[in-house]
Amino acid sequence: MSQERPMISVVIAAHNEAAVIGGCLDALLADAAPGELDIVVVANGCTDDTAEVAAARPGVRVIEVAEPGKANALNLGDAAARAFPRVYLDADVVLSPGALRAMAGELSVSDRPPLAVMPRRAMVTEHRPLAVRAYYAINTRLPIFADALFGRGAMAISAAGRERFERFPEQIADDLFLDSQFSSAEKREVVAATSFVQAPRRTGDLVRTLARVRAGNNMLRASHDGIRASVPSSWLRHVVLPRPWLAPASIVYVAITLLAAMRARRHPRDAWGRDDSTR
Repeated sequence: MSQERPMISVVIAAHNEAAVIGGCLDALLADAAPGELDIVVVANGCTDDTAEVAAARPGVRVIEVAEPGKANALNLGDAAARAFPRVYLDADVVLSPGALRAMAGELSVSDRPPLAVMPRRAMVTEHRPLAVRAYYAINTRLPIFADALFGRGAMAISAAGRERFERFPEQIADDLFLDSQFSSAEKREVVAATSFVQAPRRTGDLVRTLARVRAGNNMLRASHDGIRASVPSSWLRHVVLPRPWLAPASIVYVAITLLAAMRARRHPRDAWGRDDSTR
């Protein structure tokens, strides 16, 4: 007799994601057993047919809310989710086959299971401008991503992990907030799971996305203790010095990083802030 798989809840906050959410959901449902997934899509402030596209997928529950805002959408989805482990997934990210099952399995190992897990990150940079590819040639090698929940568009936590916090804060850096709830020993990368993250298709979109991320991170660090600090010199010490052939790419990386930092100072506090070039 085959053993019934435990249910996995997936929460997706979606704002005008009609162009990409279908692919995201199809990847989840492709090899799911009946009743294995509890998928909640919170379509917030949408002016397109995100809700209709999501609802057309079998078993996907859709919550519609008029006001845009990722934190509120995540909290609504969290309240509606039925099971653990709980996966928080960006609407434009595609997971590899079996990724959810692999992450859930890692959270249930009997010998000191982690409280949070994340897939490997694979940046999709094909057909992007040289500047975008140069930026990610450095970014993808930064050691901060070795145990980080952020930057992958997907993470899963156990019931015990979810007890670490009450609600997602209003700041837009939700992934950095979750990352701050767990020590390195309590997090684990699941090598059998991969999240395919689309790099911006234009350099300007990359700068705007990075500015949004930096602004959100700054807001979160200003209002919460224990948030992981950035390491400004890591690109040089840990990436370029051991790999001197990346020096030309590092010039682009530094220029884009500095430009994003300047723009972050005037970034709107209430913006959803995402890369529209990949939608």
